[in-house]
Amino acid sequence: QVQLVESGGGWVQPGGSLRLSCAASESVARFNLMAWYRQAPGKQRSWVAIITRDGNPNYADSVKGRFTVSRDNAKNMMYLQMNSLKLEDTAVYYCKAVRFSPGGSPLSSWGQGTQVTVSS
Repeated sequence: QVQLVESGGGWVQPGGSLRLSCAASESVARFNLMAWYRQAPGKQRSWVAIITRDGNPNYADSVKGRFTVSRDNAKNMMYLQMNSLKLEDTAVYYCKAVRFSPGGSPLSSWGQGTQVTVSS
């Protein structure tokens, strides 16, 4: 299966910025969708940003206007630029790659996650 590795997490004060990266073992152009999810302590894992093969993004309401997702198909990379970070953004962030299957459920791969901590 495809290998996904997140990086760029760390500690930042409220209002600060971080840029997360997701490196894939094969071209991200092979995936119909890629997405960033996050999971805070005691909370359900949920999506925060989605990007299609051709670069069309979508965002959860909680991050819209603050986060920007992008992908570089040639470099096997997906990014999440996070600005104006809030305490509520503290979570483990996961990279997800999805390839549609015409015969059934989509094929999904996950990274191991990177910790983002926003605190003052």
